[in-house]
Amino acid sequence: MPSIVLATINARYYHASLGLRYLAANMGALQSETRIMEFMLQHKPTDIVESLLAAQPKIIGLGVYIWNIEESTKLVALLKRVAPEIIVVLGGPEVSHECGEQEIVHLADYVITGWGDVSFPKLCRELLAKHPQAQKIITGEQPALCAIQLPYALYSDEDIAHRLIYVEASRGCPFKCEFCLSSLDKTAWAFDLDLFLAEMARLYERGARQFKFVDRTFNLNIKASSRILEFFLARLDEKLFVHFEVIPDHLPDALKTLIARFPAGSLQFEVGIQTFNPEVQALISRKQDTEKTEANLRWLRSESHAHVHADLIIGLPGEDMASFARGFDRLVDIAPHEIQLGILKRLRGTPIVRHTEDFQMRYNPHPPYNILATDRIDFPTMQRLSRFARYWDLIANSGRFATTLPLLLGGAPFDHFLALSDWLFAETRQTHQIALERLFDLLHTALQVEL
Repeated sequence: MPSIVLATINARYYHASLGLRYLAANMGALQSETRIMEFMLQHKPTDIVESLLAAQPKIIGLGVYIWNIEESTKLVALLKRVAPEIIVVLGGPEVSHECGEQEIVHLADYVITGWGDVSFPKLCRELLAKHPQAQKIITGEQPALCAIQLPYALYSDEDIAHRLIYVEASRGCPFKCEFCLSSLDKTAWAFDLDLFLAEMARLYERGARQFKFVDRTFNLNIKASSRILEFFLARLDEKLFVHFEVIPDHLPDALKTLIARFPAGSLQFEVGIQTFNPEVQALISRKQDTEKTEANLRWLRSESHAHVHADLIIGLPGEDMASFARGFDRLVDIAPHEIQLGILKRLRGTPIVRHTEDFQMRYNPHPPYNILATDRIDFPTMQRLSRFARYWDLIANSGRFATTLPLLLGGAPFDHFLALSDWLFAETRQTHQIALERLFDLLHTALQVEL
């Protein structure tokens, strides 16, 4: 039986926890006594506790995130009722800030904030040797990246066959966008590229074909980005799929030449636009050349086969409905394959909190801490925009209405789709027995509906 269990609750089975594998890879002499156990949101907390107790661990390290905080809190409360002798150590972004306000922190024995690669194994050694640290909240030590063991050998054959493989060539971010936890980083740190690519080659040889890079700024270092793209170009086959998050206004010709060589279905870019309003960008400390961003997006759509996923955020300080509508219409005109409309969230520790009073930012006190109202957008309007985002995802991002959608949007995409969203909401409220899917199917033959 393992002395240490590393656990987390994933959103879906398809997601494999990179964080747990990093911890396991860096356990040193304790690695043979360490086991990874992953669960999903649909699992009952009582069933998760049953599985954890069956492993008979002395220590449980639990990864806590915004999407699993409520379930994780129930899990720790149950653990402490039925097996109080088991030591529970928390880590992850959700418990790395504002610890004193969280029930789960009060329930657990220890919390490691920030980086855990070195600090968690050290704590486990002390606990097993009966020399525990005095403090409950431990600030994670940030080692040099060369001192961290890479985790990729810990992806199992089942992971490789059935799950998305998360990888990172760098950590951190040099930018200071205030809605993002990465704004707290001092810079971006790159792993040794030769070692990293050697690990990618081993994953590929084992059959991995789905690679999702979690780097916040993949195209920050063009030389490194080019080598990574060249690595995958040399291994192209009909199953390869690589996902990157890119800086939207930084796409030099050297990268464009490589990007253009990828065939359809092999490359996806997540492009954070967030807002086209320069005043709002300045408020949230976001540096972005809007004209270069638009030019790069249009090049990706016209000159490459990359799947382009672009993000906008609803509810940023200083942005009213008219400003958001202009940005949305501009992005629709550029025509990325997907437009993700995210509702602003107040992630714990992010500096966006400094705008709370000046812009009357009112957030949901419960996860996911979404914005409910601002001085520019009242609560009923924010509700409309939340539905707008939901229906856009179901209708536009689904890809099911490629012919119908342009006819519905016409020359005023935001106004027309907001009206469509209001109509759909009214229909589903008045006619509960009609499923949304049925309504969406009717869109193909209902283009004359008065919106």
